[in-house]
Amino acid sequence: MSKYQVDEKGFYGEFGGAYVPEILYKCVKDLQEAYLPIIESQEFKDEYHALLKDYVGRPSPLYYARRMSEKYGCQLYLKREDLNHTGAHKINNTVGQILLAKKMGKTRIIAETGAGQHGVATATVCALMGMKCEVFMGATDVERQHTNVERMKMLGAEVHPVRTGNMTLSDACSEAIRDWCCHPADTFYIVGSTMGPHPYPDLVARMQSVISEEIKWQLEEKIGRDYPDYLVACIGGGSNAAGTIYHYMDDERVKIVLAEAGGHGWDTDYTAATIHRGTVGILHGAKMLVMQNEDGQIQEAFTISAGLDYPGVGPMHCNMAQKGRTQVLSINDDEAIRGGYELTRMEGIIPAIESAHAIAALSKLTFKKDDVVVLTVSGRGDKDIETYLKNKEMVEKANSPESANSNG
Repeated sequence: MSKYQVDEKGFYGEFGGAYVPEILYKCVKDLQEAYLPIIESQEFKDEYHALLKDYVGRPSPLYYARRMSEKYGCQLYLKREDLNHTGAHKINNTVGQILLAKKMGKTRIIAETGAGQHGVATATVCALMGMKCEVFMGATDVERQHTNVERMKMLGAEVHPVRTGNMTLSDACSEAIRDWCCHPADTFYIVGSTMGPHPYPDLVARMQSVISEEIKWQLEEKIGRDYPDYLVACIGGGSNAAGTIYHYMDDERVKIVLAEAGGHGWDTDYTAATIHRGTVGILHGAKMLVMQNEDGQIQEAFTISAGLDYPGVGPMHCNMAQKGRTQVLSINDDEAIRGGYELTRMEGIIPAIESAHAIAALSKLTFKKDDVVVLTVSGRGDKDIETYLKNKEMVEKANSPESANSNG
């Protein structure tokens, strides 16, 4: 029995559960009862894997990063989720959830989005399946992720800018849940991360577990064993991190390092480092670590990265961090920007700013020469070019002679 998987009541240790308004109780209960029989059926698996292969473009490559391996003194492999259709890992999950929605007879899809990647991935599968799609997105994010907003509209989705709170991801989630309460019968809420009421954290982790499933056989093929010494991924709500570690959670030979968004520093008021800063609370239907004040009011999460500014973190990750299974590093904005430029200049891969947090974590770790390190590049950086350019001065260090010329 896994120490880290969800139990039959929807909890990971003390975290998780389903804390929902009465109007949603039946919706959530129906989903809890329907999801496993559907996703474990042969019909679903065949359809899901066919779409992952022919539509998403999986398997995503496991790429040996030669120059960065030399720089960090390890064997660094990059799991290239940025090469998926729509440019991030999010599509793995939306393909699975829309098949589930169809099999449950739902006709209208809603979603929340921060960086816009989950919104784009949801709008994409709705276009594919001919289903109505509405996406809730904080007005702040609508502004800073304008290209993704236009992509969603082009795909036929209606985008609702949310103007409550600090107008980012958390507020978009709250608005999506409000909408769901008003349309419980025909609406399926495609949650984008390992958060929300049970069964969403488990459902999303299972849909993303294709990442670690591929890592296993790809490593076997490349190095003759199916596990790395280290897994590294960025973490906000936690979906790409969950997918990266899913098949290794109970394998103690594998060290798990997750990078959360420190903003200006986890010990400042401008941070999204929930595992460093959060306390136990209930947010968006689940018990998790939450950034909140003494009165239990949710505090704004701050980071340069639109995809990591969630003031909570999925229950699976809270449990694993609490039990010491994962090492969680807080990566500040300037470190993330430098990490993004470093991968770009050394390997010719422009990562999403979310993924750049994982790259920046490498400099905080000490490796042995033969350590095999697998790092997930969760998305590509096109959506973040303006942010990279605005913060170019943060890169001076990454552009210094010793960095640029390492194995030049």
